Amino acid sequence: MRKCVLSAAFLYAAAVVPTWCPVAMAEDEPADRVTFMSLDGSTRLVGYLFAPAGKRTGPAPAVVMMHGRSGAYSWSDAARGRYDASTLSERHRMWGRLWAARGYVALLVDGFGPRGYPHGFPRLSYDQRPEELNEITVRPFDAYGGLVYLRTRRDVMADRVGLQGWSNGGSATLATMAEVAADTPGAAMRGPITGFRAALAFYPACALKGMFEEGGYRPYAPVRVLQGDADEEVSPKRCARLVQKSRAEGGDIDIKLYPGATHDFDDPGPAHQRIDANVAAREDAIVRAQAFFAQQVEGREAK
Repeated sequence: MRKCVLSAAFLYAAAVVPTWCPVAMAEDEPADRVTFMSLDGSTRLVGYLFAPAGKRTGPAPAVVMMHGRSGAYSWSDAARGRYDASTLSERHRMWGRLWAARGYVALLVDGFGPRGYPHGFPRLSYDQRPEELNEITVRPFDAYGGLVYLRTRRDVMADRVGLQGWSNGGSATLATMAEVAADTPGAAMRGPITGFRAALAFYPACALKGMFEEGGYRPYAPVRVLQGDADEEVSPKRCARLVQKSRAEGGDIDIKLYPGATHDFDDPGPAHQRIDANVAAREDAIVRAQAFFAQQVEGREAK
C-alpha cells in the first residue's frame, strides 16, 4: 500500500474537512465507462465513474463533472484518436480520483464524443462550434442527465449531489444552476432538493451568450467561481461583474480570483504547473472545493 503524502495546503484542509489521500483509487485503475440519456431526450451520453475504494457501509455523496472545450480526453499524441477511460485528461483523472478518495461517487460526463466531437475544440474556435454543443441551452441537459443516472445507483445519496465544471463546462455549470421560468424544459429539476446541492465553476466564460442580461443571473443553490486574474482565454472582470450583480439580487454566489493564475490553473501537467501562481491557485482551489462540498453537499458544519 502506498503512503499518502499531503502538502501544506492539504494539511490545512484537515482543519476544515477530513484529510483525503489521492491514491485511494489506484493510479492505473481506469474509471468505469457508463452510458445514460441526456435530458435533451435524444442523446445517449458516455460517462466515466470514479468510486470510493474498499467496502462501503452505505450510499455516498456524488458529483457530476463537466469538461471544457477540449473535451474529456487527453490531447497528447499518444492518445490522439483513442477516446476511452485510458485516455482521459490528467485534470479529469486527478479530480475524479480526488473526489473518490474523499468518499464521493464522481461522474465525468462526455457531452462532445456522443455528438461526434470527442477531440473537442482548439482555442479561438468559439464561433465555429456547432449549436448542438451549446453550453447554455444544451449542455445543462447533459448535467441533469448525469444527475438522473446517479440517482438510479444504490451507492449514491440521491439528494446529495454536487456539480463541477471547467471552462466551457464551467459556463455550462453556471447555466445549469440558473433559476429559470417554470415553463422552461427541465425547470422542475432546478431546486436545492430536486437538483444539485451546490456547484463549482472553474474559469467559466461569464457572458453566457447573453441569456441572462435582461432577467439577471441567480442560482437556485450555492455556486462558487474560481478563476485566475491572468486568465488568457476568458474575462475575469466579466465574471466578477456577473457575481457582483447576482449577489446584489440575492444570489448565493461568490468568486475567488487568484493573482497571476492563468486559464487551466488546476491542470496538473507541467505546462501549467511550472507557473508559481498556478501552483498556489491549484492547491488553494483543492482545499476550497473540498470544504465547500463538505458543507453544502455532505451537510457537514463548517469549522
